[in-house]
Amino acid sequence: MSEPLNRVTIITRREKTEELRQALVELGVNGITVTMVEGCGVQHAVVRYFRGVKAEMRLLPKVMFEMVISDIPVESVVKVARDVLYTGNIGDGKIFVEEELAVYKVRTDEEGKNAL
Repeated sequence: MSEPLNRVTIITRREKTEELRQALVELGVNGITVTMVEGCGVQHAVVRYFRGVKAEMRLLPKVMFEMVISDIPVESVVKVARDVLYTGNIGDGKIFVEEELAVYKVRTDEEGKNAL
């Protein structure tokens, strides 16, 4: 049986981007995809004022990290992310872990862990 592959998706506030990236690299994670996204969770919207006019931001700027983990325990990745991201405030983020059924590298036709 091949080693398990897990996709970890982390969505959090943008100001934590570099701190989280550095912590994941120090843990040994490579192959990270980072995407700037917008979304809302519990807070639904934030009221801001622009030139004295009230404006409701319904979709808030976020950053999404995606990576497939094979050699590092997923629990370690989750712990590092939680430690870095925790402020105790709404918007700290969410971490999703899913099992990957297969990974293929197009250029070399490798599969599974070797494709990472």
